[in-house]
Amino acid sequence: MNSSVFTNDKLSVVFAGTPEFAATALEALISAGMNVPLVLTQPDKPAGRGMKLTASPVKQLAQKAGLSLIQPRSLRLQGKYPEDAAHAHRQIGASKADVMVVAAYGLILPQSVLEIPIHGCLNIHASLLPRWRGAAPIQRAIEAGDVQTGITLMQMDSGLDTGAMLSWEKIPINAEDTAATLHDRLAVLGARILVRDLEAILNGQIKPLPQPREGISYAEKIKKEEAFIDWQQPAEVLARRIRAFDPFPGASTQIAGEDLKIWQAQALSASAHAASPGTVTAVSKTNLVIATGCGMLEILQVQQPGKKRQPISQWLAGRQTPLLVGSMARAIKEEPGLV
Repeated sequence: MNSSVFTNDKLSVVFAGTPEFAATALEALISAGMNVPLVLTQPDKPAGRGMKLTASPVKQLAQKAGLSLIQPRSLRLQGKYPEDAAHAHRQIGASKADVMVVAAYGLILPQSVLEIPIHGCLNIHASLLPRWRGAAPIQRAIEAGDVQTGITLMQMDSGLDTGAMLSWEKIPINAEDTAATLHDRLAVLGARILVRDLEAILNGQIKPLPQPREGISYAEKIKKEEAFIDWQQPAEVLARRIRAFDPFPGASTQIAGEDLKIWQAQALSASAHAASPGTVTAVSKTNLVIATGCGMLEILQVQQPGKKRQPISQWLAGRQTPLLVGSMARAIKEEPGLV
């Protein structure tokens, strides 16, 4: 990274990002009056029931703001799409940007890209590094039962979220937080920190701090098969996982032979006469409790294939045959056809 002091009146920032988390940061840069000569985002991808090609939130915002946009399939000059990568390299270089800001972009930035902007590339990472480096820091923090998380603004290097920390801020993880609600709070926090501290970082007023060698953990990408509920697990673990996997991929199971996704649940204390994991231990018009490997899980909201989320009372009322105590919830081997 060039160590020269930033003196321009208006920052010039290349932005790379794809989902809503990134769009929040881009919108903050635009609102702050910063010059954004170029935006990078991933190519349009099929989405929704019709699998129609859909522009990313960042692309939609960039087009609305009239910003120059490219969608390379790769940035690796020696990779599968060298023409895309070469074009992106040329465009980034031609922008003469002071810095490149990256937020949930989804493509690997090779060293050749990191070296193009005058002040290198900064990343908005949704955890307190070095905890939860990697692709799914929000989900893994909830799943692990962390009581706090935050945003780290870091100088990017060739490693996986290993660069020096520049700015960070903590927020609590609330007991009711899902990945969706925590994502939204972190997106706003990341955008605020970026706009607040970017000029001070480029001017050298904020000094980079190497990440601690202790406390390193990795947030691996969420796999769909992780969503299949294992009723042998403790109720507390399952309740956290249900929140962590909302909205993707959801927590899937079978109750009395019917495929369901569970969107809300709460752990209850173990009873003196605990039933086998997966056994329905209590059911009424408004209440459903299932035994787990340790404790009970009260089910609050579910979703049937092809339908919307609904309170457990609505699902119970709509069943053709009453659900009985002693019915079984079972792990499923395939993803149910839910939307």
